[in-house]
Amino acid sequence: MGRLRAEFLERVESFSDRVLRMAEALERQKRSHRLIDQIAASGTSVGANAFEADEALSRPDFCKSIGIALKELAETRFWIRIVARRKWIAPKRLEPLEAECIELKRILGAMVVRTRRNTEHRTI
Repeated sequence: MGRLRAEFLERVESFSDRVLRMAEALERQKRSHRLIDQIAASGTSVGANAFEADEALSRPDFCKSIGIALKELAETRFWIRIVARRKWIAPKRLEPLEAECIELKRILGAMVVRTRRNTEHRTI
């Protein structure tokens, strides 16, 4: 259906790719496979749910997918902060990734608010 702009989907895809590169760096360092799997799963789920939202058949379905992406961003940010705190990757190198995580959260949060507001106005 194309509910989201192509540029935004590319941005989310790029974010997921950057998270995977972080996971690969941790794997080369022989860090916990469980931790690496968690990072990779939450980081790629953001993109997967954004792409799913793009094809949503209804506004509630759209909000559900975006809501999941928001939760996955929160989890991904947690892992980024843990990796930085442990200095497994230089915190300065992770700052742009965390900043993108926060920005994507703001954008997706605004989408949910706007969509819900528009849905409420349609039912009145």
